Amino acid sequence: MLSVTVQQIAQLLNAEIEGDGNVSINKICKIEEGVPQGISFLANPQYEPYIYETKASAVIVSKDFKPQRELKYKPTLIRVEQPYQAFAQLLQFYQEYIKQTKKGIDQPIFISDSAKYGEDCYIGAFVYIGKNVIIGNRCKIYPHTYIGDNVEIGDDTVIYAGVKIYNDCKIKNRVTIHAGTVIGSDGFGFAPSQQGYSKVPQLGNVIIEDDVEIGANCTIDRATIGSTIIRKGVKLDNLIQVAHNVEIGENTVIASQSGIAGSTKIGKNCMIGGQVGIIGHLKIADGTKIAAQSGIGNNIEEPNSIVQGSPAFNVGDYKRSYVLFKKLPELYQKIQELTKKNNQ
Repeated sequence: MLSVTVQQIAQLLNAEIEGDGNVSINKICKIEEGVPQGISFLANPQYEPYIYETKASAVIVSKDFKPQRELKYKPTLIRVEQPYQAFAQLLQFYQEYIKQTKKGIDQPIFISDSAKYGEDCYIGAFVYIGKNVIIGNRCKIYPHTYIGDNVEIGDDTVIYAGVKIYNDCKIKNRVTIHAGTVIGSDGFGFAPSQQGYSKVPQLGNVIIEDDVEIGANCTIDRATIGSTIIRKGVKLDNLIQVAHNVEIGENTVIASQSGIAGSTKIGKNCMIGGQVGIIGHLKIADGTKIAAQSGIGNNIEEPNSIVQGSPAFNVGDYKRSYVLFKKLPELYQKIQELTKKNNQ
């Protein structure tokens, strides 16, 4: 980390200082693993015991935090309204600093003569950039990335090692794609015939809008015709499958190992837990919350619904039903006992 003072960090976070503002900080650390010249934070009350023993030089705390005993190593306290949000802001600042310092073109690489890239980009070793590719300013393309023909990438986008972006896909501004993800592979389209299954050509593309983050080893299939669309602000965890012609609405978040079948439309501001399966050609209303390991087989039409189970239904009904389900062995035993008494 770059070396900064507590005073500079406090200015960034619009915070108050209790202690020495001139202390130099060059590390970010956990509060339980604090080190000199390190900075940490305290947001969860469960971690409060660590602040009394931490060796971190500075700790971000809430404005109303009152120590219950002496702080052994007397760290400088940086007081803010929301410590977790302030710490996230500090991490974002650090990440942006790293992005700004990573520039230049490694060797060996292949860049087509017809491809164009903007100012202050970083392109890592063994990257392949195809014909008519357009890459914006300040992008970071890490090693072993493949970018197919006619791909467009906006400004300030980061593509980590080993990502594969097939031809004609469009990725807009401030997008982050983590290692191993594949964008624009063929949708799962096959027509049954007497000879077996005939492949349906997948002629569309994938469009990823501004401020999307896609985790590692995700697969987003190109559309059969038209576009698979990931709207702005969407956050995808690792190991997610998005099938052809799916559309995911703005600011929706999806946890790991979920799969969305073809042509399903997911609304805005949805929250989808891990290992959720959604069948094709459905519509999921804005604000829907789907609990982990749920199976979605029908449209969800009511905005802000919360569902759970496979097949999924209203979460309140699910919880009441599950109480009964857990008691089935006990109820069965009682029925057997009653049946035996009646037969005597």
